[in-house]
Amino acid sequence: MILHGWQNHRPRAHWQHWLADRLTALGHRVVYPALPDPDDPGLAVWLGELARHLEELDGTGERVVLAHSASALLWLHAAARGMKQLRYADRVLLVAPPSGSVAARHPEIAEFAPPALDFTLPGPARLVAGDDDPYCPEGAGRLFAGPLGIPADILPGAAHLDLDAGYGPWPAVLDWCVNSTTPLTPRPPTAA
Repeated sequence: MILHGWQNHRPRAHWQHWLADRLTALGHRVVYPALPDPDDPGLAVWLGELARHLEELDGTGERVVLAHSASALLWLHAAARGMKQLRYADRVLLVAPPSGSVAARHPEIAEFAPPALDFTLPGPARLVAGDDDPYCPEGAGRLFAGPLGIPADILPGAAHLDLDAGYGPWPAVLDWCVNSTTPLTPRPPTAA
């Protein structure tokens, strides 16, 4: 399952669409829902959608979740609340979660500001973020991976791991989905 973030209208060129297409071509069942109101999301609404989509994953083989940006924060809110449906995910990749200071500056996502990270995630999780993410200037490794006790891949110059940072095709995330021991690396340089 691939979960998009704030203001993401699932553009075809984004790594999320690319990934969904590649995994489907490899024979995997992919859920890539259009979460409601991506420009002005409601946390309660997105939590409900998350629970519903996770229930639909029950019994479908290995269940891998990738949550980008505001959806990474959504996952943390679900875990902080003890959402029982999180058990349906076998492993999770939190991609470029925004910091609380950034979320608080944007009324549309202020309620998504990270909860206190005083809980244990219900299953294996990993974080990947850019070392220069403008949505997490404090550093995602320090703010999220450290307190949660999860491994992190901090990618140089990867910004918010979105189209603006050049993240269309991203072979390393495909490899990670298929084999969780694959390290996450930046996307290869585009040909000139």
